[in-house]
Amino acid sequence: MPPEAPDDEHSEVAKPASPAPETPTTKLHPPIERSRFGGSERRHERPEDDDDAPVSRSDLSKGPKELLEDATARINWRVLINSSVVILAFSIWAMLMPNEARTTMKTYVDWIATNLGWYYVLTMTVVIGFVLWVALSKEGDVRLGPDQSRPQYKFVTWVAMLFAAGVGIDMLFYSVTGPVVQYLHPPSGQGDTPAALQDAVVWTMFHYGIAGWSMYALLGMAMGYFAYRWGMPLSIRAALYPLLGRRVRGPLGDGISIIALVGTVFGVATSMGIGVVLLSVGFSLIFGLQDSLALQVALVIGAVALTIVATTSGVDRGIRWISELNLWSAVAMMLYILVTGHTAFLLSALVENIGQFFVTLPSRMLQTFAYEPGGAEWMGGWTLFFWAFWLAWGPFVGVFLARISRGRTLREFVIAAITAPVLCDFIIVSLFGNSALFQVMSGNTTFAELAVQSPERGWYALLELFPGAMFLIGLATLSGLLFYLTSANSGAMVMSNFSASIPDPSQDGPKWLRIFWAVLTAVLTVAMLFAGGVTTMQYATLIFALPVTIIAYLVMASFYKVLRMERAEREGQVLRKPTMAPIGGHVPERSWKQRLEQMRAFPSLSQVTQFLERTVRPALDDVAAEFTNQGYEVERSVITNAIGIDEPLLRVSMDTFRAFHYQASIVEAPVPMFSGRMSRETDVYYRLEVFTQTGSGGYDLMGLTRQQVIDDVLERYEAHLAFLTFSSETDTASVLTPPMPPVEQ
Repeated sequence: MPPEAPDDEHSEVAKPASPAPETPTTKLHPPIERSRFGGSERRHERPEDDDDAPVSRSDLSKGPKELLEDATARINWRVLINSSVVILAFSIWAMLMPNEARTTMKTYVDWIATNLGWYYVLTMTVVIGFVLWVALSKEGDVRLGPDQSRPQYKFVTWVAMLFAAGVGIDMLFYSVTGPVVQYLHPPSGQGDTPAALQDAVVWTMFHYGIAGWSMYALLGMAMGYFAYRWGMPLSIRAALYPLLGRRVRGPLGDGISIIALVGTVFGVATSMGIGVVLLSVGFSLIFGLQDSLALQVALVIGAVALTIVATTSGVDRGIRWISELNLWSAVAMMLYILVTGHTAFLLSALVENIGQFFVTLPSRMLQTFAYEPGGAEWMGGWTLFFWAFWLAWGPFVGVFLARISRGRTLREFVIAAITAPVLCDFIIVSLFGNSALFQVMSGNTTFAELAVQSPERGWYALLELFPGAMFLIGLATLSGLLFYLTSANSGAMVMSNFSASIPDPSQDGPKWLRIFWAVLTAVLTVAMLFAGGVTTMQYATLIFALPVTIIAYLVMASFYKVLRMERAEREGQVLRKPTMAPIGGHVPERSWKQRLEQMRAFPSLSQVTQFLERTVRPALDDVAAEFTNQGYEVERSVITNAIGIDEPLLRVSMDTFRAFHYQASIVEAPVPMFSGRMSRETDVYYRLEVFTQTGSGGYDLMGLTRQQVIDDVLERYEAHLAFLTFSSETDTASVLTPPMPPVEQ
């Protein structure tokens, strides 16, 4: 039954937004609707072999059928093989010819920084603006799922998983070296000055701030929307269905998946490479080992083994447990640094850094340093690298965030993504960065040189300056290891999803495929370590993230189009004339006796089932018969819920427009603590709610007469006609495909 309890959200019946099963019907031609739908003579005929993009929500509802070749999960061998070949070829090249690989990539990066730096900057600015528009618009109330769906995870657990999935160990790496470098060698002006000092930490906060999380939010909300609200696979290609139609199931869709997958692998491998470089120093200090390439490779192998154990246990066990432990270890590390360090200075600097960040954010977002000598080189090494990093991580983190966010509204999803984890980032960067700057301002030139020349050693050199240094080093190494594992775990899970076709968004790729991607990512990490370490990883990320920018623009266009459809439905209901409503409003009118009876009634499952059979089903039969008599194309079918009860569905086809959908579904609900009856015999009762294609209407049919149910169907139908009137006036074809020519009349 369509539940309200989070535990049952993934049941089959909890997806009323999905289109009803096709059943044979008699084709009739309804005496409607062209004049009523804005007077348009356009007809969007979509033959079965037509690949054009959807131009209406009726077309969009065909997405699950058109995107999936069958109802079972399967491996997409074209995506898997082609992306694996690209990654393996690069890995072999980097390991066999490291100098040539490093030099070649440096050439490409210099060209990109000089000629396309503005493009990266503009792309991230547009992404921020788009996700803020979604959150602040009326469409922000739309849920990632049917209207009645609710979040699966508690807020604290959800935020912990958001933070752990989207933040890698690289943040610890750059939290010290970033501020020190920007203080001594700023992008403009003189170094070692008060102006450079004020901006030093803010630049690192900027690189780890809203821009990256906006990219995650964009792809996460788009994929989650189509997966949970429309029953499509949780993938990039599903998010592009409104633009490309069934083309996303063919070579074009495979190409998009390959781009997203390769970008993801390079982004995760870069984070893993930076992580092992950092962790190798920690292990050498704790265990007395020699910090070398051999130790780094050994750490990669050990991390792969732990990743395999965690990722094969799924989101609800291994990954969730590590995410929460990661958050608490990071909190403990920050508290230790704050308490044992220069507390007053660190808190004052944190407040000033956050204020400076928000005041200067607009100008920094569009800053390209076009007038600064060497500006392109600085941009390539810092801002463009981080923008490319977030673009490469975007598809992978977006899928993971969508995977854990079913039931959240778009507004809640976006605001949480760009505030809670970002605030955690700011605290970490500010505490580490200002602790490092305090040492530099105090004249510790040895530390300053180490932080610039060898960031991984500079990070641990800072920790050695605190009281109880070995304890802090151990805690920091553990936190870094957890950062590393959460990124690797999430990455392996998402990579398996990208290389498979999985109908159920709540399911992941097979375990062997997750293991395969964990191992292949480790191979790429080792290859880039051989080819030059962190610098080579930066080059590769900047190059392979470039195609992902195209995906970002396509997703924004696709999601904008479908949100216009959501608005059309809402505005269509508002445009309905009051005189057209037989019983008024959305909720059926009841007599005062019926209202009083409803206040004390908490019916059992058997009572609801009996009412369904005796009142609702005959009412729908009467309506269907009359629709058919008047020449409408009507479908009467049933949907069997999770407990084996057949729930009636009435579907009226609207020629080439979106069909009218009316389904009566049994919903379990908790009995309120205080009610008109003032006693509780059971913990739950059952409601009979009306569902459309986008979820529950939020009211209960129990207690209505047969005539009132018929009136409610007609009320809903007239609201649907009003929606189609508005929709036909605002609907547009895809920006990538032209509208279909009108059919000759």
